[in-house]
Amino acid sequence: MFSLTATASAEILAAAQRSDAAGLGLRIAARQVADGSIEYGMGFDEERDDDEPLRFGGLTVLLGSPSTPLLDGTTLDYVELAPGQFDFVFVPRPEVEAGTAAPAKACGSGACGGCSGG
Repeated sequence: MFSLTATASAEILAAAQRSDAAGLGLRIAARQVADGSIEYGMGFDEERDDDEPLRFGGLTVLLGSPSTPLLDGTTLDYVELAPGQFDFVFVPRPEVEAGTAAPAKACGSGACGGCSGG
């Protein structure tokens, strides 16, 4: 099951307010790339027929069916990476960290259009 920390949830809800995305769900996507690592993306979106919606308090997280198996056991957190520099990070399930794919990556790579969380 995918999860997120209370800190991540609070920052996502705040980002939704800042960007006029209140009421939209947060779509989380994942895909495995050629080297076995997993790339993550997220952004505000409306629910689709094949989504698995997860509720975390006032936040709805949307997982598309292709991403769901890759996100199983993954936690989304919002952490301070350096003094004053906060970003979202995906913490994969233990077997991913053990070497079958790359370790956690920050969302702020810009690859997904993001939720403007920083």
